[in-house]
Amino acid sequence: MIANTTSCELKVETKPCDFTIFGVLGDLSQRNLLPSLYQLEKAGLLHPETRIIGVARHALDQETFLVEVRNRLKTFVGESLDSQIMEHLLARMRYVLINLDVAEEYKCLLGVVNPQERVFVSYFSVAPSLFGPICTGLAHAGLVTPNTRVVLEKPIGRNLSSSIEINDLVAQVFHEKQVYRIDHYLGKETVMNLLALRFANSIFTTNWDHNTIDHVQITVAEEVGIGSRWGYFDQAGQMRDMVQNHLMQILTLVAMEPPINLQEDNLRNEKLKVLKALRPITSKNIDKRVVRGQYGPGFIKGKPVPGYLEEKGGNINSTTETFVAIRVDIDNWRWAGVPFYLRTGKAMACKRSEVVINYKPLPHNIFADTYRSLPANKLIIRLQPDEGVEIEMLNKVPGISDCLRLQRTMLDLSFSEAFSKERIAGAYERLILEVMQGNQALFIHRDEVESSWHWIDSIQEAWAKANEPPKPYPAGSWGPVASVALLARDEREWEE
Repeated sequence: MIANTTSCELKVETKPCDFTIFGVLGDLSQRNLLPSLYQLEKAGLLHPETRIIGVARHALDQETFLVEVRNRLKTFVGESLDSQIMEHLLARMRYVLINLDVAEEYKCLLGVVNPQERVFVSYFSVAPSLFGPICTGLAHAGLVTPNTRVVLEKPIGRNLSSSIEINDLVAQVFHEKQVYRIDHYLGKETVMNLLALRFANSIFTTNWDHNTIDHVQITVAEEVGIGSRWGYFDQAGQMRDMVQNHLMQILTLVAMEPPINLQEDNLRNEKLKVLKALRPITSKNIDKRVVRGQYGPGFIKGKPVPGYLEEKGGNINSTTETFVAIRVDIDNWRWAGVPFYLRTGKAMACKRSEVVINYKPLPHNIFADTYRSLPANKLIIRLQPDEGVEIEMLNKVPGISDCLRLQRTMLDLSFSEAFSKERIAGAYERLILEVMQGNQALFIHRDEVESSWHWIDSIQEAWAKANEPPKPYPAGSWGPVASVALLARDEREWEE
């Protein structure tokens, strides 16, 4: 957790909380929220009096609901369940049937939650179109107090205007200090480690600007295609689904100035400065700055997979992008002349999320006799699947011959190996706990969302004006050939 402490306690003091999940039977809840609550229960991080309330539209009795939860935990926790932990968790749970569009029905919660005396967290695990009705319903039932907090899942809108509309509806009921906009990437251990890497180690703190860094690559590649998400994804596309939130947040953490401290406002203000310094991409420069693609049929791990247009429920005339590569320029003193290359796509060669800091080459090579061209050092921050940090450097090959031979080597800090006795907590576990504690540092301020949309909308408008289809790439590859040319134009290449 983010805090100004000189030591780290094994146990976190928590307050009694009524943690309410709207959309408890949905995919996000079953895959991420409920398993995370199980892990928090197992770690002893839930207050003994904390209660978990599931809200949905389905007519279920309490016993059927608990059976449903038990089955989902068995499917998605990913380890053998402890029966005692399971029973403790289930004993906290209640189910409430509410039609989320009907404000009067929210009064059903009055006998279940007590926001006057307890922290009342409402997690909106539903479509953004329901954020406003839920806020209205909570207010109508008299459940909005200083102890009430709401968690908003992305995407918050599909452009700047719709984002403002949704945020305005929430702001009619809740103050900004009560709103937690979640991006689960900000809860990942390695993403958080960016703060420690940058600001707790002088070797990096003093070598983190245009003087020493040549360029930065951020890749979030997904091996799977769209599958059953076709209906949602075709309305969103990779730009809205991944770039506007996940990649923008990673970019701001890599590029931001050192905050005064780790208090929430200071951290988020520095991230906002980065977003405001992004050089606009418009119709005038989009051809040299952005590549959009769409996967076709191909092979992943030797198995044939259909193209995007052949996925179940697909529209053969869709021009929605499943791949985006962008050259980003940040117009400030620290990053003048240092391009950031962002890349994200579906149905790619493998699942990989990482940040690669490429340092400038040395100005003079004294080893030219045995190593004609010295490669530059690289700092590789792996976000998934194998979280850790690597430094690519040159070392002398052992031996006593006359030739001083050099070889590329990797200094590898794998989290699973370096901290083998420590379980790496899931992103949602950390973020749920932060909400219960009232810590907003790892959540997104409204200004960040709207600044990000402002920049993204310019790209979307340029695409609409050009009216060109996305460039094809075979499933199982690293994207369209044009994405290679994006870096080759600058005499660089992607980290593969």
